[in-house]
Amino acid sequence: QVQLVESGGGLAQAGGSLRLSCAASGLTFSTHVMGWFRQAPGKEREFVAAISWSGDNTWYADFAKGRFTISRDNAKNMVYLQMSSLKPEDTAVYYCAAGKLPLEYEIISEYEYWGQGTQVTVSS
Repeated sequence: QVQLVESGGGLAQAGGSLRLSCAASGLTFSTHVMGWFRQAPGKEREFVAAISWSGDNTWYADFAKGRFTISRDNAKNMVYLQMSSLKPEDTAVYYCAAGKLPLEYEIISEYEYWGQGTQVTVSS
């Protein structure tokens, strides 16, 4: 049974930082592209960042470039999202997702497995 479990969400002030973690189990982690998505209240889920199976390639949504960093540790079956310079508009539930190549990393339906999400709230 595949499980993706996010952690690290919480309350942060604008300009602050948070590090999200996602622990994966039940899948061959090192063969999967890992992605982070988010969904704000009343809005559709959107792509945040993704990382290739090797970690050599990363992709970011425009709003995440320069502020967020995705990384992975295949030895620990973990993927991370370091978020800095947080803004109130970053408030959302953040989801970890896993998918196998080939996939279009920005497309929600391309990912096979999803976590339950972790809430990030940024106060002004």
